[in-house]
Amino acid sequence: MTDSATNMRLKLPITCFIMEIILIILFGVLVQYDHETDAKAWHKHNHSDYENDFYYRYPSFQDVHVMIFVGFGFLMTFLQRYGFGSVGFNFLIAAMSLQWATLMQGFFHGMHEGKIHIGVESMINADFCTGSVLISFGAVLGKTSPVQLLIMAMFEVTLFAINEFILLTVLGAKDAGGSMTIHTFGAYFGLMVTRVLYRPNLNKSKHRNSSVYHSDLFAMIGTLYLWMFWPSFNSAITAHGDDQHRTAMNTYYSLAACTLSTYAMSSLTAHDGKLDMVHIQNAALAGGVAVGTAGEMMLTPFGSMIVGFLAGIISVLGFKYLSPILEEKLKIQDTCGVHNLHGMPGVLGAVVGAITASVATVNVYGNGMEDVFPDVASGEVEASYQGVRQAISLAVTLGFALVGGLVVGFILKLPVFGAPPDTLCFEDSIYWEVPEGDHGHENQSTAVRMEESEKLNS
Repeated sequence: MTDSATNMRLKLPITCFIMEIILIILFGVLVQYDHETDAKAWHKHNHSDYENDFYYRYPSFQDVHVMIFVGFGFLMTFLQRYGFGSVGFNFLIAAMSLQWATLMQGFFHGMHEGKIHIGVESMINADFCTGSVLISFGAVLGKTSPVQLLIMAMFEVTLFAINEFILLTVLGAKDAGGSMTIHTFGAYFGLMVTRVLYRPNLNKSKHRNSSVYHSDLFAMIGTLYLWMFWPSFNSAITAHGDDQHRTAMNTYYSLAACTLSTYAMSSLTAHDGKLDMVHIQNAALAGGVAVGTAGEMMLTPFGSMIVGFLAGIISVLGFKYLSPILEEKLKIQDTCGVHNLHGMPGVLGAVVGAITASVATVNVYGNGMEDVFPDVASGEVEASYQGVRQAISLAVTLGFALVGGLVVGFILKLPVFGAPPDTLCFEDSIYWEVPEGDHGHENQSTAVRMEESEKLNS
């Protein structure tokens, strides 16, 4: 038995069917293959099939796709009774978001003669947008219904595409690995949503808002997948050749340095010197976030290691000291600590990108300046002004994220979307059929039924 307020029997099917039917219609009207995907267009020209962009981009797409569906999904399985919700809802909102992102990004970047032309690169970009939504999902994890998550994703994808267009096209900023467009936007959008959805009595579910031994092991699966594939994530859409090679290498060394500083700070901040799995699962990834903007720039391996080293320190300190302050003083209940993994490292990455851009010279970049900073290479702007563009882009992103999250948060507060009550947050059995053999969940299911019975009696 499920309480009428949280019963998804009609709410979820109606939402999914309506969204998918609309998506199918829009794809039918607006979307077509690009010249590298269309049979007639591709064979018009005399070239080798192996020159098709598929063979250059698809390996990176596969890596990014694994990060989205396995990495993010399993990273959030640390909650002891919300494994189904973490992986399952991650799957649901990612599948919807990548379709909607294809349309939204296409409106701004891929329209030709009234049609959105798509290929392997648009698949990567759609996954990037989806990644931002999943970051926000981490902030509200366990406290929202699947319908709320789908509605949040729909609005966030739209705002993401607008913000991305302003940064990359209007302002001319560079952000290959998405420190600003993906991580900063997703984190602060999610933080604002969870602030609006603040639950003063969430302590009633406090006993579920924790991990057990095996749930932390599952979460480490997500961490390792993300850690391994992050060089592909940051380099997936950079220019072929030295740019892509350099981005992957900068990310590789930033992550390695970040991991060591994470272990060091985790032990240092514990009174008994023991390591905290929360820090290892999350802060060890901050180096990938922080090097995202400057990854394709001539940051040097040395510079990348410094960025990663600092990101690990900042992230651990955030988990240890800042998160409790945000919850107590600002009433921000950040379930996964996205502010520490994506928010602060994302801002750090944006600042590093602005500084690195402002000191770019032809002596360092040579003819490669045309790939990384085309406006500087053409003489349209000075390198110092490119740095200013980067800084302005950070401010714009924060504005879009905070205002957008505020508005969407109030929309999600509508009771029709079936949010769980304060006493049943972080609990799978309210939305999922849980196997009878799972005794821990059996006890929780009994608690759910008892609470519902009390409501009916009252």
